[in-house]
Amino acid sequence: MESVPQDFSDLELVYLARNAMKKAYCPYSKFPVGAVVFTECGQLIEGCNVENASYGGTICAERSAICSAVSQGYTKFKAIAIVTELTEPASPCGLCRQFLVEFGNYKVVIGTASNSKLLITTTMDLLPNAFTPHSLAVFEQEKSEEKIAEEKPAELAH
Repeated sequence: MESVPQDFSDLELVYLARNAMKKAYCPYSKFPVGAVVFTECGQLIEGCNVENASYGGTICAERSAICSAVSQGYTKFKAIAIVTELTEPASPCGLCRQFLVEFGNYKVVIGTASNSKLLITTTMDLLPNAFTPHSLAVFEQEKSEEKIAEEKPAELAH
Protein backbone atom coordinates (compact mmCIF):
# COMPACT_ATOMS: atom_id res chain seq x y z
CA MET A 1 0.00 0.00 0.00
CA GLU A 2 1.72 3.17 1.17
CA SER A 3 4.49 4.20 3.52
CA VAL A 4 3.66 6.65 6.26
CA PRO A 5 5.69 7.80 9.25
CA GLN A 6 2.75 8.55 11.57
CA ASP A 7 0.28 6.47 13.53
CA PHE A 8 -3.25 5.76 12.41
CA SER A 9 -6.40 5.92 14.46
CA ASP A 10 -8.38 2.74 14.98
CA LEU A 11 -11.13 4.06 12.70
CA GLU A 12 -8.63 4.84 9.95
CA LEU A 13 -7.28 1.31 10.12
CA VAL A 14 -10.82 -0.08 9.95
CA TYR A 15 -11.53 2.10 6.92
CA LEU A 16 -8.47 0.64 5.18
CA ALA A 17 -9.53 -2.90 6.12
CA ARG A 18 -12.98 -2.19 4.65
CA ASN A 19 -11.31 -1.30 1.37
CA ALA A 20 -9.27 -4.51 1.51
CA MET A 21 -12.47 -6.48 2.15
CA LYS A 22 -13.80 -5.34 -1.24
CA LYS A 23 -11.05 -7.42 -2.86
CA ALA A 24 -12.03 -10.67 -1.10
CA TYR A 25 -12.47 -13.76 -3.24
CA CYS A 26 -15.25 -15.64 -1.48
CA PRO A 27 -17.50 -17.37 -4.04
CA TYR A 28 -18.33 -20.25 -1.64
CA SER A 29 -19.07 -18.68 1.74
CA LYS A 30 -20.03 -15.24 0.39
CA PHE A 31 -18.40 -13.94 3.61
CA PRO A 32 -15.83 -11.27 2.71
CA VAL A 33 -13.20 -10.31 5.25
CA GLY A 34 -10.58 -7.59 4.98
CA ALA A 35 -7.51 -6.84 7.04
CA VAL A 36 -4.72 -4.32 7.12
CA VAL A 37 -1.56 -4.74 9.13
CA PHE A 38 0.34 -1.69 10.34
CA THR A 39 4.05 -2.49 10.61
CA GLU A 40 6.40 -0.93 13.14
CA CYS A 41 8.14 0.69 10.14
CA GLY A 42 4.93 2.50 9.20
CA GLN A 43 3.91 0.31 6.28
CA LEU A 44 0.27 -0.56 5.69
CA ILE A 45 -0.27 -3.96 4.11
CA GLU A 46 -3.66 -5.29 3.04
CA GLY A 47 -5.06 -8.77 3.07
CA CYS A 48 -8.38 -10.35 2.20
CA ASN A 49 -9.81 -13.83 2.42
CA VAL A 50 -9.19 -16.00 -0.62
CA GLU A 51 -11.36 -19.10 -0.83
CA ASN A 52 -10.63 -22.30 -2.70
CA ALA A 53 -12.90 -25.06 -3.97
CA SER A 54 -10.97 -27.53 -1.81
CA TYR A 55 -11.93 -25.45 1.28
CA GLY A 56 -8.72 -26.43 3.06
CA GLY A 57 -6.81 -24.21 0.65
CA THR A 58 -8.71 -21.14 1.80
CA ILE A 59 -6.72 -18.39 3.50
CA CYS A 60 -8.28 -15.90 5.90
CA ALA A 61 -7.76 -12.14 5.54
CA GLU A 62 -5.63 -11.92 8.67
CA ARG A 63 -3.19 -14.57 7.45
CA SER A 64 -3.24 -13.06 3.95
CA ALA A 65 -2.15 -9.68 5.36
CA ILE A 66 0.54 -11.18 7.58
CA CYS A 67 1.89 -13.36 4.74
CA SER A 68 2.05 -10.32 2.47
CA ALA A 69 3.90 -8.39 5.16
CA VAL A 70 6.39 -11.18 5.82
CA SER A 71 7.00 -11.65 2.10
CA GLN A 72 7.94 -7.96 1.98
CA GLY A 73 10.33 -8.36 4.92
CA TYR A 74 8.15 -7.14 7.80
CA THR A 75 7.71 -9.18 10.98
CA LYS A 76 7.13 -6.48 13.62
CA PHE A 77 3.64 -5.03 13.87
CA LYS A 78 1.91 -2.20 15.72
CA ALA A 79 -1.62 -3.28 14.87
CA ILE A 80 -3.93 -5.22 12.62
CA ALA A 81 -7.47 -4.21 11.72
CA ILE A 82 -10.00 -6.83 10.65
CA VAL A 83 -13.43 -6.17 9.12
CA THR A 84 -16.44 -8.29 8.13
CA GLU A 85 -19.95 -7.45 6.95
CA LEU A 86 -21.52 -8.61 10.24
CA THR A 87 -23.21 -5.95 12.37
CA GLU A 88 -21.06 -6.91 15.37
CA PRO A 89 -17.25 -7.16 15.28
CA ALA A 90 -16.27 -10.79 14.55
CA SER A 91 -13.24 -12.24 16.26
CA PRO A 92 -10.62 -14.09 14.19
CA CYS A 93 -10.78 -17.88 13.96
CA GLY A 94 -8.49 -19.98 16.14
CA LEU A 95 -5.94 -20.61 13.39
CA CYS A 96 -5.67 -16.88 12.70
CA ARG A 97 -5.28 -16.14 16.41
CA GLN A 98 -2.33 -18.53 16.57
CA PHE A 99 -0.91 -17.09 13.36
CA LEU A 100 -1.18 -13.49 14.63
CA VAL A 101 0.43 -14.16 18.02
CA GLU A 102 3.43 -15.75 16.29
CA PHE A 103 4.62 -12.20 15.64
CA GLY A 104 4.17 -10.86 19.16
CA ASN A 105 1.66 -8.98 21.21
CA TYR A 106 0.18 -6.05 19.32
CA LYS A 107 -3.14 -4.27 18.95
CA VAL A 108 -6.05 -5.94 17.17
CA VAL A 109 -8.85 -3.67 15.97
CA ILE A 110 -11.97 -5.55 14.93
CA GLY A 111 -14.68 -3.64 13.11
CA THR A 112 -17.58 -3.98 10.74
CA ALA A 113 -18.39 -2.69 7.30
CA SER A 114 -21.87 -1.61 8.33
CA ASN A 115 -21.30 0.60 11.39
CA SER A 116 -18.67 2.12 13.67
CA LYS A 117 -18.69 -0.58 16.37
CA LEU A 118 -15.18 -1.63 17.33
CA LEU A 119 -13.62 -4.29 19.49
CA ILE A 120 -10.09 -3.37 20.56
CA THR A 121 -7.89 -6.10 21.99
CA THR A 122 -4.42 -7.58 21.61
CA THR A 123 -3.10 -10.77 20.11
CA MET A 124 -2.31 -12.18 23.56
CA ASP A 125 -5.80 -11.36 24.83
CA LEU A 126 -7.28 -13.16 21.82
CA LEU A 127 -5.24 -16.26 22.64
CA PRO A 128 -4.35 -16.44 26.33
CA ASN A 129 -1.57 -18.88 27.24
CA ALA A 130 -0.59 -19.02 23.59
CA PHE A 131 2.05 -21.34 22.23
CA THR A 132 4.62 -18.88 20.88
CA PRO A 133 8.25 -18.81 19.73
CA HIS A 134 9.09 -18.20 23.42
CA SER A 135 7.56 -21.61 24.22
CA LEU A 136 10.03 -23.24 21.85
CA ALA A 137 12.94 -21.29 23.35
CA VAL A 138 11.97 -22.52 26.83
CA PHE A 139 11.78 -26.08 25.50
CA GLU A 140 15.25 -25.81 23.93
CA GLN A 141 16.66 -24.43 27.22
CA GLU A 142 15.10 -27.28 29.22
CA LYS A 143 16.44 -29.90 26.80
CA SER A 144 19.90 -28.32 26.97
CA GLU A 145 19.85 -28.41 30.78
CA GLU A 146 18.73 -32.07 30.72
CA LYS A 147 21.58 -32.97 28.38
CA ILE A 148 24.13 -31.25 30.64
CA ALA A 149 22.73 -33.08 33.67
CA GLU A 150 22.93 -36.43 31.85
CA GLU A 151 26.54 -35.81 30.86
CA LYS A 152 27.70 -35.28 34.46
CA PRO A 153 29.36 -38.31 36.03
CA ALA A 154 26.96 -40.30 38.17
CA GLU A 155 28.79 -39.48 41.43
CA LEU A 156 28.56 -35.70 40.78
CA ALA A 157 24.87 -35.88 39.97
CA HIS A 158 24.01 -37.02 43.52
